[in-house]
Amino acid sequence: MYLPSSPYQHISKLMDLVVNLNPGSVLDIGPGFGKYGLLCREYLDLWDGRQNYSEFLRRIDCIEVFENYITPLHKFVYDNVYVKDIFELVDQLNFSYDLVLLIDVLEHFDKEKGRSLLTKILANNKGVLISTPKNPSNQKDAFGNIYETHKAKWTKKELSDVERSTGMYSFSVPDSTHLILYIGESKSSEKLRRRLLILRHIKKIPGMRHILPVGVRYVKKFSGYIRHLEY
Repeated sequence: MYLPSSPYQHISKLMDLVVNLNPGSVLDIGPGFGKYGLLCREYLDLWDGRQNYSEFLRRIDCIEVFENYITPLHKFVYDNVYVKDIFELVDQLNFSYDLVLLIDVLEHFDKEKGRSLLTKILANNKGVLISTPKNPSNQKDAFGNIYETHKAKWTKKELSDVERSTGMYSFSVPDSTHLILYIGESKSSEKLRRRLLILRHIKKIPGMRHILPVGVRYVKKFSGYIRHLEY
């Protein structure tokens, strides 16, 4: 991908995972254009029934190493925009996130650095959502950003090895071009697995594909009121 971007084909798969995890806080590493921060803000904050456009309850932060990518969009969507190399910041963060996003990012690190980053993320946060190409292109710098260079091709086994070494559990989503994998605490991984399995069966019922989004919205509305009372 020769842009601070990622394939549109994966948006629904990744957001299905995010919405069903329902994190109270998100850290978007390498946000690029800011697409997933925007989607998280919309579907985690604006779909909870409060109907308050300016009062965001979720904490959504990002870390972007290339300052030229930062736009007013980032400053509106994210609570905190850290312009720094993740390897200089990961040990300094004093906040534990419910979910860390590594969307089309891992291929930009060599294996040693990538494993080190994943280990540190999983040591201090509840879970990480990864999407990385199965066959990365021979990409060098783009937009004058040397960090866009592709350095590694990751396999599911390598990511599973990290999962086992950290005592976490994973849930993968089938995809023809990318490895899409959530690694997190056993409780959240199993809850996500069950929820998506139930939804998959419900969608097979005639007419439910159209009714389901309405039902999900009402559930989120009720959950939003509960969350608001907690705050």
